[in-house]
Amino acid sequence: MAPEQHSRSRVMPANEYRRERWRNQMGWTREIHAGRLDDAAPDAPWDWRLSIAEIERDSEFSAFPGIDRDLVLLSGNGVRLRFDDGESHELHPPHDRLRFAGERKVTGELLDGPTHDFNLMWRRDRVRAALWHRPLVGPMVLFADPGTTWVAHLIAGQAQFADDSGLPPMSAGDTAFFEAGSERLRHVIDGGGELLVIRIEPVEGAR
Repeated sequence: MAPEQHSRSRVMPANEYRRERWRNQMGWTREIHAGRLDDAAPDAPWDWRLSIAEIERDSEFSAFPGIDRDLVLLSGNGVRLRFDDGESHELHPPHDRLRFAGERKVTGELLDGPTHDFNLMWRRDRVRAALWHRPLVGPMVLFADPGTTWVAHLIAGQAQFADDSGLPPMSAGDTAFFEAGSERLRHVIDGGGELLVIRIEPVEGAR
């Protein structure tokens, strides 16, 4: 693997996440990353974002027009997502999830105490996103094709990289980013635990 490709991959420890208020000021979130397709425009709105929402009381969620969302229960006894159109979904332990449009009005109702919830958001006219929950039992090979970004968020356990990337080991709560340049990128994650694996790619013509 070429050295310049190594520089496109990194591990962010959980203690570096930035804690901030929700857009509607009704709760707190820890922002992991706000990504842009054009790195040369740092002041432009993000195209995709990863965060961990801290839901401590029943709260209306912030509205995000033009954004799609994937919400995954990380910890706690569950939350009910009650939409204004009458639809309702409950996320139960260990890691139930729901995908929904960010413009829909929704209230999070706690089932039994506070929860932490992984939040993937992406601008649907700019980005395609996919999320999987996977066990980590021994080595897992991850390939990133040119122009794509992959993310691995370690829900539980420990992991290390069994390749020549030089990336540091991961503890529960850490997040790794793999950004492919002009050539395909390969990483081997080894360990034991659980991962959220995410693929981000631009829609045609978005760059």
